[in-house]
Amino acid sequence: MKRFSILFSQLDQTNKTRDKLKLLENYFSVASDLDKLWTLALFTHKRPKRTVNTRQLREWCCELAGISPWLFEESYQTVGDLAETIALLLPIAKKSADQPLHYWIGFLASIKDKEETAKKSAILKAWGGLTKEERLVFNKLITGGFRIGVSQNLITRALANTYGLEKTEVAHRIMGKWDPWTADFNAMLLEPDLSDNLSRPYPFFLAHPLDQTNELPGNRAEWQVEWKWDGIRGQVINRKGEIYIWSRGEELLTDKFPELKVMAENLPEGTVLDGEILPFENGKPLPFALLQTRIGRKQVNSSLMKKAPLSFISYDLLEWQGEDIRHWPLKTRRKQLEKLVADWPSEKLEISKLIASETWEELAGFREQSREVKAEGLMLKHINSPYETGRIRGSWWKWKIDPLTIDGVMIYAQKGHGRRADLYSDYTLAVWKGKELIPFAKAYSGLTDKEMKTVDSFVKKNTKERFGPVRTVKPELVFEIAFEGIQESPRHKSGIALRFPRIHRWRKDKPIEEANTLEDLQLLLEKYGK
Repeated sequence: MKRFSILFSQLDQTNKTRDKLKLLENYFSVASDLDKLWTLALFTHKRPKRTVNTRQLREWCCELAGISPWLFEESYQTVGDLAETIALLLPIAKKSADQPLHYWIGFLASIKDKEETAKKSAILKAWGGLTKEERLVFNKLITGGFRIGVSQNLITRALANTYGLEKTEVAHRIMGKWDPWTADFNAMLLEPDLSDNLSRPYPFFLAHPLDQTNELPGNRAEWQVEWKWDGIRGQVINRKGEIYIWSRGEELLTDKFPELKVMAENLPEGTVLDGEILPFENGKPLPFALLQTRIGRKQVNSSLMKKAPLSFISYDLLEWQGEDIRHWPLKTRRKQLEKLVADWPSEKLEISKLIASETWEELAGFREQSREVKAEGLMLKHINSPYETGRIRGSWWKWKIDPLTIDGVMIYAQKGHGRRADLYSDYTLAVWKGKELIPFAKAYSGLTDKEMKTVDSFVKKNTKERFGPVRTVKPELVFEIAFEGIQESPRHKSGIALRFPRIHRWRKDKPIEEANTLEDLQLLLEKYGK
């Protein structure tokens, strides 16, 4: 645990990718295989299930530290992280157990089904044998909060550098359905045969954002253009009669979308498609809100499938007749994809339609029509590009439409998490309904560090009321909020929900009387929300 806690602390203290990469390489070169395996699992979202609830952790910490619950909560609001708050409040340990990371993960699993008194005894004993730094990691193993800016891409690079492997190969090996409780690190990473894992998806190829088409090399004819759909990016796999549907976030969705599983069963064996899961009916995409009614549902019945119909919009073919064809140029993969969709038709299988235009100027006109077809913009892909791994600049670009915007007044503020734990950085914005301010969105990104500190100072000086971690503030600051979509929502007081709201700019030039109204939001809903 000591080695991993040091790694965790060092990663948390730097924002430099090069430094994080070196720290990970050093760790992987000396850690035990079991610790390497669990480190990989923790940083790629394969974390063990929680065995102790946070209420119990709070109570036991208060008892051991000899403090009142109100003091604990005040400390928590100051620190902003539960695991760190507990680690700081507990008395200093008199000794260190010096057990490895995998020991403590097994320890937590072993108390899963014990009575609360037995769990309490075990946790208190564990806290007594860990340093403050080790307790922080131990607490995070329980609460599951490993937010330290380590991406899967960074883990992939570190493993590739440590073992002298190709990054694309490592990315492929650590994807998919593997269980850290039963996996073997060396077998998974170093053995060359991947055929035994039929479920494994390919690493996704991601596009870079594009501002203007003059950034692109070559002429218009060298680029394949299609709509950028707003759904769930996924891969559909049919290998030896087994069907797997993966999201880009490596969530296995096969059972959540039974109609797509049936579609995939109709494909020839040895096929892997890349595309988008979309609400879709009568040849047209439907509002994203319908897809949200399907996400998270454990039981999917025929009524729900009829109410929120889905299709898979395919736009690339990654495996054909059991062969990895990602190295084929896009124009060749596209021809084979078109033939596949024509030869194996399915009501739930679509192919992303290409946009024909002679010039970049004409293409810009299509981009302006994106919201009318329920798209986020355009995807531009070089016709000779292979299907690469991760976000590689040059071959694939996303040319999104400009976001919708609305000016709102900040009425509530709350402290953030991580490095923002001591700053009021999460804001609730409101618009006018007559003379009343109605909350319509929350935003916690978009300001510079300097601006955030200024707003934090304003909040502390202009607090009207406190409700736990939330402060009601004097309505004085106006922010322009950017968002990608808008829809009706009976759960919100405004009756409206925004998609991906964030602060676009601080409108220091505007008094609160000139902020937008609820009627303005309703007009946007009428125009773009259907």
